[in-house]
Amino acid sequence: MKIKKKLYQTITLIFFTILVAGSAQSQDAREIIRQMEHNLHGDASVNEMSMQVVRPRYTREVTMRSWSLGDDYSLIYVTAPARDAGTAFLKRGNEIWNYQPNIDRTIKMPPSMLSQSWMGSDFTNDDLVNASSFTNDFSHEHTGTEIIDGHECYVIEMKPHPDNPIVYEKVIYWVSKEYYLPVRTENYDEYDDLVSTVHFREIKNMGGKYIPTIMEVIPADRDNQKTVITTHSANFGVDIKQDFFSTRNLTNIRP
Repeated sequence: MKIKKKLYQTITLIFFTILVAGSAQSQDAREIIRQMEHNLHGDASVNEMSMQVVRPRYTREVTMRSWSLGDDYSLIYVTAPARDAGTAFLKRGNEIWNYQPNIDRTIKMPPSMLSQSWMGSDFTNDDLVNASSFTNDFSHEHTGTEIIDGHECYVIEMKPHPDNPIVYEKVIYWVSKEYYLPVRTENYDEYDDLVSTVHFREIKNMGGKYIPTIMEVIPADRDNQKTVITTHSANFGVDIKQDFFSTRNLTNIRP
């Protein structure tokens, strides 16, 4: 009887240890992603960027300016080429609007549009305006460590919570242990097929923060095709209020 009781206690202890270890690992993974997300966006920032869309027969470039406040507010204003200048995108919480100057119209984007291409690039609307929260909208699992492009990285596998309008069914992040910044991302569909790979390169100090200054997305099913976004300047010492991110300002803002 004593042997059975001791065996039961041992099994219970092992089970509890595994449960606690698994819970701690999950919390660690979420904290890694939370820190990464904070380092990417900061408290408030203004960025100057260019986007190069590479196709087998042509290359197109778009320049833009962006403003952000934490994870919930962002605004992107296109400055060139002339035919796209004035196009703007606004995010407030989980809501997104797009202003199209050629028809002088502001459109609230439904969740179904998040997976669509952003201005003909290989990025989705969700990718560019960060409609989804890496920290809050996914479950997280720390699956190991790996060296990518010379950076020792945490490998975090993420899956969206049920009923969230997330574009991908699984996302794997490689997060630098030194900077807590992304080095590589792989996006998967509902069939567990790779959709795209995003590379984050040339981590530099801009505006007092280290950020990846080049973000390159390569679709898995398209040869000789990619989109590259380069950050030319970033200012994190700015004072931006929530009311800056309004639909009214979306149509009136000037770079």
